[in-house]
Amino acid sequence: MRFLRRSLTGLFLVSLTLALLVWAGQTVREAVQARLDEKPRAIRGEERVFAVTLRRATAQDVRPVIRVYGEVQSRRTLELRAAVGGRIVEMADNFKEGGTVRSGQVLARVDPADLRDARDRAQNDLADARTEDKEAAAALELAREDLQAAREQADLQERALARQKDLLSRGAGTSSAVEAAELTLGTAKQAILNRRQAVVQAEARVARAAAQLSRARLALAEAERRLADTVIRAEFDGMLEDVTLERGGRIAAGERLADLIDGDALEVSFRMSTTQYARLLDDQGRLRPLEVTVRLVTNDDALEASGVLDRDSAAVGDGQTGRLLFARLDAARGLKPGDFVAVEVKEPLLPNVVRLPATAINTSEEVLALGDDSRLEVIPVTVLRRQGDDVLLRADPALVGREVVARRSPLLGAGIKVRPLRGDGASLRSGGKAGTLRLSDERRARLIAQVRGDGSLARDEKERFLKQLQAPDVPEATVRQLEARTGG
Repeated sequence: MRFLRRSLTGLFLVSLTLALLVWAGQTVREAVQARLDEKPRAIRGEERVFAVTLRRATAQDVRPVIRVYGEVQSRRTLELRAAVGGRIVEMADNFKEGGTVRSGQVLARVDPADLRDARDRAQNDLADARTEDKEAAAALELAREDLQAAREQADLQERALARQKDLLSRGAGTSSAVEAAELTLGTAKQAILNRRQAVVQAEARVARAAAQLSRARLALAEAERRLADTVIRAEFDGMLEDVTLERGGRIAAGERLADLIDGDALEVSFRMSTTQYARLLDDQGRLRPLEVTVRLVTNDDALEASGVLDRDSAAVGDGQTGRLLFARLDAARGLKPGDFVAVEVKEPLLPNVVRLPATAINTSEEVLALGDDSRLEVIPVTVLRRQGDDVLLRADPALVGREVVARRSPLLGAGIKVRPLRGDGASLRSGGKAGTLRLSDERRARLIAQVRGDGSLARDEKERFLKQLQAPDVPEATVRQLEARTGG
């Protein structure tokens, strides 16, 4: 009986266990089925709003600026070379590297002894030539008078012959007297020929004397010129460079002594692209006399000079592109030939354009404008110029008057709701250091709250940011860095 009772009890417990397992499975199945049949609940969250800086697109007239680099050079540069060789016997005190000289100043003098002797000999030769010229002229005058006397003598002999012939025809003369008169006339004619030959010889002597006199004058002029070449003078006001001359040294003819540079006649040469060059031409294809600014930047200061476009190169040059232009500089204080400078050329006035920061436009030439309900809209634009950190856009009706996002970020796009910050939310401090901003109270408070609530920042980094934000002038890089973290 005990065995039967225990067997029935075990069978009862097994049956109860199986019933509980079936009931549990049924309950799980019903729960899963009910979960599957339920509709998914929509997760409701608050829309994220980005703070953005807006800039109003205003149409205006702008003179674009072309920024290139060039080299300063002098319009008047002269190589001083020795016209004659010899020993240097005199040299000016300012004939040295960087020396300032005046026009006509004697810079150096070559020993003139030999050339002075040559000049004296040329003067003596000229005196001899003048004497010979006078003697030849006198001899010619005498030869002409002698010829005239011979002709008069021949006339007398002709009349004597005619008289003898008349006497002979009347029977009072003799044939011998006629023959004697004829012989005398022939002798007189021969004398005329001799005198004419003497005149020709005297005329040739006069011509030779004139040629000799001309050669003597040329020789004297050359000797005086060579003597004057022993004095080296400055052709214009300027400064000396690459001086190689030493007092007491010997130089050869044609040897280079120094370079004379006119520091007041400076110009700048620079190269630009053909597209930029085309913007500087007028309707006739000539280069406009546009304003040019030259700047040489140093560590503490900048040397500036203004000028005007003067000319462009006649040819492009082998292996070169674009155009080489020259601008004449006025009152270029501190600039020297050879300086590598930044050049700004002001283009002709560009009417009806919109100036915006370059960060406001994307690669597809689109900007984001504030629309209804503080949401952003995409507006296509046309870029006319890029001016450093700004761009010049065509003033389309869809753009003019709209408020445009000044700094885009990947988080911004069409339909995004934003919180506008107008007027940049900051301004450059008057008289402050470059690269700092004076924040508005609203913008300063927002950035401080952002730093304090940013859990990704280390403690020392938070303290550094808070210290900078509490100062009157905040570094612009810090402001941009913090706003970039939120897409503002």
